[in-house]
Amino acid sequence: MIAPIQHPLNSGCSSVFEKWSISEHNVGTEELAHMEMVSTIVYQLTKNLSPEEIKASGFDKYYVDHTLALWPQAAGGIPFNACEFQSKGDPITDLFEDLAAEQKARTTYDNILRLVKDPEVSDPIRFLRQREIVHFQRFGEGLRLVQEQLDSRNFYAFNPEFDIPQGGACNK
Repeated sequence: MIAPIQHPLNSGCSSVFEKWSISEHNVGTEELAHMEMVSTIVYQLTKNLSPEEIKASGFDKYYVDHTLALWPQAAGGIPFNACEFQSKGDPITDLFEDLAAEQKARTTYDNILRLVKDPEVSDPIRFLRQREIVHFQRFGEGLRLVQEQLDSRNFYAFNPEFDIPQGGACNK
């Protein structure tokens, strides 16, 4: 059974999401688990590198700063930061952002799979890719639920989480 998302009692749209959630687990917990899996793969691939292998692989600049410690960053070298998270508090805006994030993760996994043939790396990456597809589908369901409950004459004129007209935006 899928656990419902918890919403504040005063949210006009809470009842819409009463039986909908992104997965059996909290999505944030699952995404952190994805990060842990990728970090473990990187650790396993780098833990026994010799100085010569580090230099030959182009990993030397990273090594100078971090040795073989895990330091989350994009392939281009930009460190992970909170600017990667986007949230406006508007369900339509936020769900589109979530959909885009899932697609970007899936594309990254596709790119890794084009480069890596080792099953000890590619098998977990395929698993993670599949979870991104499931998340994308579930966020799409959430978007559809929100859009079905909004007043079609006032679709983008107010934020239903804050600017709820008399009677509530999600209550028809």
